[in-house]
Amino acid sequence: MLKKVLFTLFGGLLVMTAAQAAKAADSDNIAQMEVSTGGTVVIELLPDIAPKHVERIKTLASEGFYDGIVFHRVISGFMAQTGDPTGTGMGGSNLPDVPAEFSNYAYKRGTVGMARSQNPDSANSQFFICFTDTGCSFLTGKYTVLGQVTEGMEFIDKVAVGEPPSTPSKIVKFTIGAPEKSDEKAAASEEPAAAEKSAE
Repeated sequence: MLKKVLFTLFGGLLVMTAAQAAKAADSDNIAQMEVSTGGTVVIELLPDIAPKHVERIKTLASEGFYDGIVFHRVISGFMAQTGDPTGTGMGGSNLPDVPAEFSNYAYKRGTVGMARSQNPDSANSQFFICFTDTGCSFLTGKYTVLGQVTEGMEFIDKVAVGEPPSTPSKIVKFTIGAPEKSDEKAAASEEPAAAEKSAE
């Protein structure tokens, strides 16, 4: 009986470990962008269609590059653009530009695209978020899609409009990793107690 309980417990731990590993891998492709309009925007990054651009965002985020950067170009019904440390739309990071990774992913509300000049291979650090399902649709296949907002679009809707805005909204903090939910924390704290009870 004890062997059966231990085997069941061990099997359960293996399943938990695999699930936790999958969750960790998924969280590596989640960006959290706290904005000055009052909340956090959660972005699912899409390395399957734009691996180099996603890697660039992760690299810059890990350096704190985006923290404090303003939304310098915001057009109602179109998009909100950020990622330029100079706030002019002319700047970028010190890293080399990223070659285009165009795809058929359709631009819609909350789609995150990489900004660039007329040169398709000139993306560097600037990105934009679309406001509507139709406003950015003409960019499909012409600008690299690197992510999709899954939570918090209401905070992008509140970003100050202008080119540039007179009082621009900004990114307070940009990090990589999925947000922890309170019910998940509670479940995690109960698991050891449940395991101990089964072992008895």
